[in-house]
Amino acid sequence: MTPTTTDAPDCTEAAALLHAVADPARLAVVRRLAESPACVCVLQEQMPIALNLLSYHLKVLRVANLVTSSRRGRWIDYALTSDALERLHATLPSPPAGHPSGIAGGGEVAAPQEYAATCLPQCGDQPQ
Repeated sequence: MTPTTTDAPDCTEAAALLHAVADPARLAVVRRLAESPACVCVLQEQMPIALNLLSYHLKVLRVANLVTSSRRGRWIDYALTSDALERLHATLPSPPAGHPSGIAGGGEVAAPQEYAATCLPQCGDQPQ
């Protein structure tokens, strides 16, 4: 589906949010902070990247308003913003009820080959 002009601002914001978590290190930080807030020293222990790169990734997440920071002495604590996960979830469309993805329909998520076998013939395409 092609976005209409009224969808453009929503798509621009959604793309910016998705871009912010598109890097594996940033996605790992978001997943870790979804569990609980953490000091940068804890994140550094859990992330196999240099501190300057971790700082850069945290800055990208802060600019996207997905992460907040607060100083505690010489350390900085990071947490997800209260609406970070909801905003990220809202960037993706929900499948219609009964769709093979199962998310909206309440079933199991289909494996890629099951999805292809179920959806592609309906679209007129043949699985490769």
